[in-house]
Amino acid sequence: MEIKDNTFARQFETIVPEGLLSVEYSFQEKKIFLTKINTPEGFENQTTIDVLLKNIMEIIIEKKFKLMPIYPRIVLFIKKNPEYKELLPPGIRI
Repeated sequence: MEIKDNTFARQFETIVPEGLLSVEYSFQEKKIFLTKINTPEGFENQTTIDVLLKNIMEIIIEKKFKLMPIYPRIVLFIKKNPEYKELLPPGIRI
């Protein structure tokens, strides 16, 4: 899966057969806030979303950011993948 960091639109993007799949973000003090998942109309492939989120987690690890998952689907992803809880800032629990 090829992921583009579109800094102008502040989102990670990938192309799926149905269209553009993206995760919006914002930054504040070395923290990345994942705020929304945008899917093409009719897109229901949760496995592809999970793969996208795993790739985004690797980018966050590489850049040494702390993660603030705002969007409920991303919070659920972190609960199902506890290895990424180490990305949360101190005092933040899911």
